[in-house]
Amino acid sequence: MFFNFQVSIQQNIMKKVFFVLFLCFIYSVATAQQATEIVEKANKAYWGTSSIMKMKMTIERPQWSRTLTMKSWSLGDEYSMILILSPEKEKGQVFLKRGTELWNWLPSINRMVKMPPSMMSQGWMGSDISNDDLLRQSSLVDDYSHSIVDTETIAGRECWKIELIPHENAQVMWGKILLWVSKEGYLSLKIEYYDEDMYLVHTERASNITMMDGREFPAKLVVIPADEPEHKTILEFLEVDFDVSLQTDFFSQQNMKKLR
Repeated sequence: MFFNFQVSIQQNIMKKVFFVLFLCFIYSVATAQQATEIVEKANKAYWGTSSIMKMKMTIERPQWSRTLTMKSWSLGDEYSMILILSPEKEKGQVFLKRGTELWNWLPSINRMVKMPPSMMSQGWMGSDISNDDLLRQSSLVDDYSHSIVDTETIAGRECWKIELIPHENAQVMWGKILLWVSKEGYLSLKIEYYDEDMYLVHTERASNITMMDGREFPAKLVVIPADEPEHKTILEFLEVDFDVSLQTDFFSQQNMKKLR
């Protein structure tokens, strides 16, 4: 009888352990799903389902600075195009992302160049913003798993701090991303990018939250590399139109040559 009593106690303990583990599993699945939904909403808040933007980018160095203006078009995560408007030396250059392919049109030499994956980590137009960040070759939603690791206040707004870890076979350049998304408005207010060895590469901070095309939008983005804190790239959004009418055939090599 005593043996049966011990067995009964052990069975009850095991049931409780399995129940606790089951609750932990359900909680982890629920929080992961919530984190993914937050990243999806933040991505949509930033880009919309489609968008047309005019931007100014200032690259600051200790001894010099230079400014470019550009116009961009995007449709979902698969299509984006950027036209350089100034300065005169780079004017007319076009960058196209269509699916997994990336192209650069150079009108000065009448040449179309396919950009290899090895270029994704390089600074776009000599800035601190990588080609991958601006052309969005990888998707924060689809190429990473997501988990809420903390809550913090950024720029006076309470934010979820979300850790993004790349899927095993994802073709991405980052080993980890930390993303701070505001609980009000789902605004991406801070992003930290880490390499495969988990060293911080650069930090993006958003500010100047204003109304653009009927929604709150951070109109200024500052990017600072971790190993060169005296360097800085400032991206300012001058005009933004969300959820515009764009078709996939707009994002073509033929159209790259026609943009003005």
